[in-house]
Amino acid sequence: MIQEVVGQLPPESTQQAVGYPSLFLLVALGALVPVVPTGALVSSAAVVAFHQTDPFAMLVVFGVASSAAFLGDICLYWLGQRGVRSKNGSKWLQAISDRAAPERLAQAQQKLDEHGSVVLVLSRLVPAGRIPVMLACLLGRMPMRRFARGDVPACLAWAATYQLIGILGGSLFPEPWQGVVAAVGLTLLISGAPAVWRRARARFSR
Repeated sequence: MIQEVVGQLPPESTQQAVGYPSLFLLVALGALVPVVPTGALVSSAAVVAFHQTDPFAMLVVFGVASSAAFLGDICLYWLGQRGVRSKNGSKWLQAISDRAAPERLAQAQQKLDEHGSVVLVLSRLVPAGRIPVMLACLLGRMPMRRFARGDVPACLAWAATYQLIGILGGSLFPEPWQGVVAAVGLTLLISGAPAVWRRARARFSR
């Protein structure tokens, strides 16, 4: 069934015309609302680009993914800043706070004090690490300009990492859909592993 659907895919030009804007919108939305599996989206797009004849397809995926992630981060940080400055806060600041466990926030604040904005790069690469670090930056009143300077390399490293996962999936299988399944499975495994480990450690420590 999957092979039949893949065999009916539109030409590369149509895929790119639809796929690149969709990738940008979904990654930017995933940065604002951290429930969209943006890493899996980038890896899947990289698999498709790997199997295309366009020599610049991979570069375009990297540019689209990293710029969308940066835009989403900046928008979310700006909304969070408005909440910090407001007496009553905001729903965006509350949403960020709800997704940051107290112990993760304490660790993020400590690392931010010790290493500064360099922590932003690592927070983008560690599953579920972006929100606690962003909240620590907000509570520490980090200026937008400083946050943006640290977020640029963070988004570039994030996009490159998940694109490499997609390239790996695309190189291991002859059909694009096989590589997409492998890349999505690997990214979901990487994203879910820390949470599973924390739950298992908490259970055995009782």
